[in-house]
Order: sequence, then structure tokens, then C-alpha cells
Amino acid sequence: MSTAIATPVDRLLYKPDEAAEALAIGRSTVYELMAEGVLKYIKLGRTRRIRRADLEAYVESLAPLPN
Repeated sequence: MSTAIATPVDRLLYKPDEAAEALAIGRSTVYELMAEGVLKYIKLGRTRRIRRADLEAYVESLAPLPN
């Protein structure tokens, strides 16, 4: 008996809660970052989506703290 394991889909667009999970932060923090203009997003009708490239750009913009 074998168990099939689903591989995660490499998404192009993320819902705010999916982006929060990918970034390991809270959903409200994602909304705050979007409101402040720190995390770019697009609107599709009444929904907001965050492009994978914008998530990656946000992570790259984070500066590590000095030791």
C-alpha cells in the first residue's frame, strides 16, 4: 500500500493568508504591510493578491540585524 503525497503548487499569486503562511508571519501583519505600501499587491475585483515576485522582493529588502 502506497500513500501519494501531493506536492505543493508553486503559486504565482497568493491570498493574504497564504502569503502570511509563506512568510511565517501573522495575517494582520501582512495587511499592515500592504496598507503601509511595504508589501505590494494587486486587486482582482474585490480580492487582493500578492505576486510571488513581490513576496521575494519583500524578503530581500529585509536587513539582518548586526551581531
